[in-house]
Amino acid sequence: MATVLYITAHPLHPEESYSLAVGAEFIEAYREANPADEVVHLDLYKENIPQIDADVLRGWGKLRSGSSFDQLSEAEESKVARLEEILHQFMAADKYVYVSPMWNFSVPPVLKAYTDATSIPGKTFKYTENGPVGLLPGKKALHIQASGSVYSEGPLAPIEMGFSYLSKILRFYGIESEAVFVEGTAVSEQAPFVKEKAIALAKEVAKRF
Repeated sequence: MATVLYITAHPLHPEESYSLAVGAEFIEAYREANPADEVVHLDLYKENIPQIDADVLRGWGKLRSGSSFDQLSEAEESKVARLEEILHQFMAADKYVYVSPMWNFSVPPVLKAYTDATSIPGKTFKYTENGPVGLLPGKKALHIQASGSVYSEGPLAPIEMGFSYLSKILRFYGIESEAVFVEGTAVSEQAPFVKEKAIALAKEVAKRF
């Protein structure tokens, strides 16, 4: 049995979101193909994802200096503990499905905060004399990303920083990833076809993921 983290980063409902609609179809198909697997849904807009702020940096600094956890301030303790929970849950999973829109060429801020929470040296990667090495090899990830225009190829490809960013972060951990793009949704006459095509592809990916 595998554990799948289904990580969504959109504040609306699937009926209002192209990425979530395709994600929902993917998960349904995945569950049908892998009934023994556990799928854990993380709605990042409903989760407590602390940003790396002064409390977190000071808390981490105190712990590295030898202070015990109970010597942290209340704010430091709360945020550092929550980040530990997020990290351990991420490390324990076998597969990851990220679902998000492209906003301003990149991922929503809450998804960036989540990747910050999982990018911890000594846990998901380590530094060596030959450069950084990922510590989570053998796991796999999928990114379902919706965008108004086409960014996966063509003239806009150089400014695509959604999947490009996420795939690089995951590769840093040793995790290879692939994408299902829901592109061209801003063109109303094309949007239904784009959604239908992406759902069909997502279902095919679900059978082998």
